[in-house]
Amino acid sequence: MNGIGIRKFGRLGFDVTDMGFGGAPIGNFLKPIPEDQAGSLVGRAWEAGVRYFDTAPFYGHGLSELRLGHYLRDKPRDQFVLSTKVGRVLRPARRSEISFAPWVDGAPFSCSFDYSYDGTMRSLEGSLHRLGLEYIDVLFIHDPDVFTHGVEQQKVRFREAMEGCYRALTRMREEGVVRGIGVGVNDLQVMVDFMRSGDFDALLVAGRYTLLEQDALTELLPLCEQRGTAIVIGGGLNGGILATGAVPGAKWNYAPAPTGILERVSQIEAICRRHWVPLPAAALQFLLAHPAISSHIPGTRTLEQLEQVLALVSHPIEPAFWEDLKAAGLLRKDAPVPH
Repeated sequence: MNGIGIRKFGRLGFDVTDMGFGGAPIGNFLKPIPEDQAGSLVGRAWEAGVRYFDTAPFYGHGLSELRLGHYLRDKPRDQFVLSTKVGRVLRPARRSEISFAPWVDGAPFSCSFDYSYDGTMRSLEGSLHRLGLEYIDVLFIHDPDVFTHGVEQQKVRFREAMEGCYRALTRMREEGVVRGIGVGVNDLQVMVDFMRSGDFDALLVAGRYTLLEQDALTELLPLCEQRGTAIVIGGGLNGGILATGAVPGAKWNYAPAPTGILERVSQIEAICRRHWVPLPAAALQFLLAHPAISSHIPGTRTLEQLEQVLALVSHPIEPAFWEDLKAAGLLRKDAPVPH
C-alpha cells in the first residue's frame, strides 16, 4: 500500500478515500476531547488526504455531528463524502436529566431509539441542522442488532427498521436528500438479514471482518459483491487487541480478550516479528484487500494516534507474510490479501 487511495463507493457512482475519519472519539467517547484537539484531528486528517467522514447522532448526543459540521464548513461540499445514521432521535434536554454514558460531556440532547418512519425523518432533519449540510452522502440505520437490543427485542427492532427507517430512507434517496442508504451494525447475521430484506447501497461493518474474523467471506461479502453494495469497515482492530497485541488486559470487542483469542493473536504476532511487520499495519492493510470494501474508519482520538495510523497503512508488507499466515491456518485460504 502507499498511503491513502481512492476507490469507487460501490454502485453509488462516486469515489471515496479508502481511509475515513471516524467521528465517535470527537463525540467524547469515554473521556472528553478538548475543542482545539478535535479541530486539529479533523484538520490533520484533511491535510493527509482523508475525504470520508463518518458520524452519528448517538456520538456524544449530537456533539460529533456539531463538531464535524463546524470543522468542514469551509470545505467544498463536492470534495468530501459524509455518512451519518438514523435509529435514534435527539431532543433538547437539561444536562442534569441526561445519561450520557458511554459519552462524556455531550451536547444537551436526550437520545432515544426510534426506528419509525417519522422518527427517521426527524433524525435526518436534526443531522442536517447540526452538520450544516443540504444533503447526506450515505445514511445508515444504526445498531438494530442483538448486541444493542438483545435477542428477542432485536426481532422487533428489525421489523420496525424495515417498516419505518427503510421506507423513509428509500424515499429520501429518490428525492436526492440522501445519495445512498445502508445499515451499520456489528452483527454478521443481522447484516445478511437486512441485505436479503431490502436494497441497500452500503454497509458499515463494525468489527466482523478483520485479521481475526473472516466469517463474512462465506455469505455476506459475496452477496455484497453481487449487489454492488459497498462495505465500510469500522473496528478493524477488533476493539483493541490488534493494536496492542496479546498483552495482559488486551481488549477484544472492547471486553477482556478470552484465552483463545489471546493465543491466536500471539501466533499472528510471531509471524509479524519474523517479517518485521507491525501487527496493526497487517490488520489495517488486510481490510482493504477485498474488492467489496471501499473504506475503513479507524477511531483515532489524538494526533499521535492519527499519525501512527497514517504510517501503518503505508508500511511495506511482502507477499510472503500473507502466505505464512495462511499456511499456519491463521487466515482463511480464500481471504483476499494485499499485493
